[in-house]
Amino acid sequence: MTRFTRYVLAELLKTFTLTVVALTLLLLVLGVVKEAHSQGLGPAETARLLPYLLPEMLRYTLPATMLFAVSSVYGRMSNANEVVAIKALGIHPMVLLWPAAVLAFLLSLATVWLNDVAVTWGQNGVQRVIVEAVEEVAYGMLRTQRSFTSRTFTVNVKAVEGRRLILPTFTFQARGNTPAMTVMAAEAELRSVPGGKLLIACRDVTVEAEGRLEARLDAFEQELPLADVSSRGDNSYLPARIAMRELPERIREAARSLAQTEARYAALAACQTASGDFAALADSEWDRRAAARRDLANHLHRLRTEAPRRWAGGFSCLCFALVGAPMAIRRRNADFLTSFFLCFLPILLVYYPLLAFGLDRAKNGAVHPWAVWCGNVLLLLWATWLLRRVIRY
Repeated sequence: MTRFTRYVLAELLKTFTLTVVALTLLLLVLGVVKEAHSQGLGPAETARLLPYLLPEMLRYTLPATMLFAVSSVYGRMSNANEVVAIKALGIHPMVLLWPAAVLAFLLSLATVWLNDVAVTWGQNGVQRVIVEAVEEVAYGMLRTQRSFTSRTFTVNVKAVEGRRLILPTFTFQARGNTPAMTVMAAEAELRSVPGGKLLIACRDVTVEAEGRLEARLDAFEQELPLADVSSRGDNSYLPARIAMRELPERIREAARSLAQTEARYAALAACQTASGDFAALADSEWDRRAAARRDLANHLHRLRTEAPRRWAGGFSCLCFALVGAPMAIRRRNADFLTSFFLCFLPILLVYYPLLAFGLDRAKNGAVHPWAVWCGNVLLLLWATWLLRRVIRY
């Protein structure tokens, strides 16, 4: 028995390792190129993105690669009548199948962990690289396109000479009590300064606010946080960017905030009703309050859905393997691509739409968060039926 186990496990690991390395490298290169192009990063910054994007790529490649490995190995074994020979010796076929199940289970746990690493360490690392490269990104775009746009300002220039911007026009967006303003200068310079800020230093300046001339200055300086200047916003507050260990506390905080808001609105409505202030009850301010309450409720639903989503996504690895192995044995096809696509096509047409539907409904609070496991449960039922067929015949 041990010999059969070692044989199957060796074949699975060989196929899985070669495939996951090739597929991950391909997706990693595509992901890095896409991110670098969208953010305008140079070669040095692009190279720094590689380790941070690796967990992101692996959490997508592991389930598909596991399915490919079991389809390839068990399809070849079945085509060579190795499964028939095992049965003829009186050995239960599960001897051949359990190594794939154990390997897929371990990879499922690894995928859940990689999901957590990707949304915390990985995304935060990508964010840090892009923010730290803001100055170089801005100069690179200004040299090639003569313009640069961030979330806080836009700048257009006539030319760039070294670090000097010739005849720049800065348009700053309104912030708080500061109105939107336009700054036209003879020349300017962008510099990263301590404290994580970008310094905009202009000379021979004309400042306009809301279309009116405000001042003519010899020099003008403006400091902006690098995170605000970067075109990649700070999404650390999103549920998808929160570590698994932090989710329970965030859920409790969101539930408390929602309960306090509902209690406050209920008390206010009761006071207005008791005092006969029906005009206030019909005021449009209640529309804003209702919208605020919906936002808090939706945020709570998304937080509650996040952990089941990650576990379901991770354990797709196990579900794919349990479906792929018996199907490959039944199809008896040595062509690994045929075996893979015969398994993957139903998964693509059924599992992923069901996962997306459950996720969308769970985020809206229409169904329980664990409804995202419906696709996994369906695959397990399908796998059970296939395994019974393999064992019987």
